[in-house]
Amino acid sequence: MADPKGFLHHGREVATSRPVAERVKDWNEVYVPGSLLPIISKQAGRCMDCGIPFCHNGCPLGNLIPEWNDYAYREDWSAASERLHATNNFPEFTGRLCPAPCESACVLGINQPPVTIKNVEVSIIDKAWETGDVAPQVPERLSGKTVAVVGSGPAGLAAAQQLTRAGHTVAVYERADRLGGLLRYGIPEFKMEKRHINRRIEQMRAEGTKFRTGVEIGRDLPATALRKRYDAVVLAVGATTARDLPVPGRELKGIHQAMEYLPLANKVQEGDYVAPPITAGGKHVVVIGGGDTGADCVGTAHRQGAASVTQLEIMPRPNEDRDALSQPWPTFPMLYKVTSAHEEGGERVYSVSTTHFEGDEDGNVQWLHLSEVEFVDGRPTQKPGTERRIPAQLVTLAMGFTGTDRDNGLVEQFGLELDARGNIARDADFRTSVPDVFVAGDAGRGQSLIVWAIAEGRSAARGCDRHLTGASDLPAPIRPTDRSLMV
Repeated sequence: MADPKGFLHHGREVATSRPVAERVKDWNEVYVPGSLLPIISKQAGRCMDCGIPFCHNGCPLGNLIPEWNDYAYREDWSAASERLHATNNFPEFTGRLCPAPCESACVLGINQPPVTIKNVEVSIIDKAWETGDVAPQVPERLSGKTVAVVGSGPAGLAAAQQLTRAGHTVAVYERADRLGGLLRYGIPEFKMEKRHINRRIEQMRAEGTKFRTGVEIGRDLPATALRKRYDAVVLAVGATTARDLPVPGRELKGIHQAMEYLPLANKVQEGDYVAPPITAGGKHVVVIGGGDTGADCVGTAHRQGAASVTQLEIMPRPNEDRDALSQPWPTFPMLYKVTSAHEEGGERVYSVSTTHFEGDEDGNVQWLHLSEVEFVDGRPTQKPGTERRIPAQLVTLAMGFTGTDRDNGLVEQFGLELDARGNIARDADFRTSVPDVFVAGDAGRGQSLIVWAIAEGRSAARGCDRHLTGASDLPAPIRPTDRSLMV
């Protein structure tokens, strides 16, 4: 363990953010570079000898958190990196993007602010890259088996890396022009700079993984051709069908899905555009949806110079502190969260529902009409007399996703069965209804967190490896039926 009395001597300290006035003028990550290392050793030392580390259960990857906290406390960065990579292929992704259910399950969090697990994690991996402790792991021998991985998000990349290291010849197919899936085009640069993806891709190339961009399975390449070419296929295509808002005026110009809006801003940072085709500059922006994707839209609109930003959420405003009865430790509580984007400004409105949109004579959205709601028998019901309108010249819909893409023909061409929720059905080995086809990530689980995606990719890789060779030494941190620690 680390410092036996660390949690008694030190309070919780987190990464220092750059001033709002500075960071909204650029797209760099919001935290002050290098601000963690001076404090991270004593923060890791707050990890207590809790007996049963529930943080393991909070994290689907089964991260060995007390172990790498101990090494970080002692500033043994190489050993900390080894322990970190033992369960997580991409800790620089999770350390920046995961909402940290491990911290919600931290035993110290019962009566104190929990250990800053995310900050320790990202400090370890950033130090490992700096010191050269992250190196390609080339397999000693090849199996002679070939695998196609469809999708290059966190689940697909994790599956591909695991299978490559097991000795299989792996090719990753990505329909976008660059690799990374939603990590590349769904996550704004100010949350994670894309250099972190690029250097992992180069590590994977050095290990032997092949990549094919701009190829959409089902449209550009039929599923039958893929199955003939490879011994097995792992589908990690995500749950990219966005939930829509079927209200009057939805057809007006200026109303877009979040995943139409966010990728264009990222493409500007990649050099594809001088200015994005959809921009918030000078406009009154309304973001519908109170989750992380909605917050990403808020932060993007700030950087594009929006005249105002309003975020709407149909649910009531969450509590700021955990309620011991309704959301007991160690479950993952739904709390009021102030992200870096919210620190930068804008208004957040809860318990409201959009009734319709109003446009100008040219068909451009100008106003959003809303009503307050109350929940009756678990269903939102509009409250009479609470209707009003707010200016809206750009509206982004960030209301989540309903399942995997069905329009490209992939599901039908493979002949895949779906479960009751519209996800691709799979067995205990992550195998679909087609014997040599496996599924990992949101396509099989439904919309979820990045740690679940990586855990799914690792587990599906084991199932695929066992299918190809009859046995597997690869780890499988989760089962397809496992779920988060939630009430």
